[in-house]
Amino acid sequence: MSDYDRNATARWGSAGVARSAEYDQGLRSYMLGIYNHMTIALAISALVAVGIFMLGRTNPLVQAIYQTPLRWVVMLAPLAFVFVLSWRFERMSYSSLLGTFWAFAAVMGLSLGWIGLVFKVGSIVNALLVTTIAFGGLSLYGYTTKRSLSGMGSFLIMGLIGLVVASILNIFLQSGVLGFAISLVGLLIFAGLTAWDTQRLKQDYDYLAGDRELLQKSSLMGALSLYMNFINMFQFILALTGSREE
Repeated sequence: MSDYDRNATARWGSAGVARSAEYDQGLRSYMLGIYNHMTIALAISALVAVGIFMLGRTNPLVQAIYQTPLRWVVMLAPLAFVFVLSWRFERMSYSSLLGTFWAFAAVMGLSLGWIGLVFKVGSIVNALLVTTIAFGGLSLYGYTTKRSLSGMGSFLIMGLIGLVVASILNIFLQSGVLGFAISLVGLLIFAGLTAWDTQRLKQDYDYLAGDRELLQKSSLMGALSLYMNFINMFQFILALTGSREE
């Protein structure tokens, strides 16, 4: 009887290990998909922004985009894409969602093209390097920490709303002091969101496992969240540390 019990325990133990290994592999694949989508989107945005920089500020096309009211269309277009992706992702197919995501990345690159026309290349490279290191560390912390970061979520979202209101206000005030405060607080908010979003995405896998299409679509939405955190961190770091062209 004792031999039978030992064999049964061994079988159940092996099955549990197999299920655990399958879960871990699925989670790694899901998170890797998120980071891959995010990286490709950043590359698309960077290529478009570099293209604007290579055209130069005296190019008629660049002047038409950034020195006319059209610049507001370019600046706000990515926000429209975010709304479409957020509100319709459940009804869109994965291929449609993916195409919209790549289009969003290209339009975001267009809206970021002014950076190369205003800041020195060295400052942009330094800000990008710092952002990459900081983002990697914060995302790794969010993925590996056993501490629940859920309590940060509502606080960060409230801070984000306040940041948007202050940014809109400063468009009219043009205050350097307020602008510095916005950049500093914004950097802290998106740093926190990077860790929080990473943990949230990791936990979401428990509810998504088993539904392949939903996993794929959620992977894109997760990439969108981390992409936005990265881009905003980069812009705030550049605003705080960057040197402008004369």
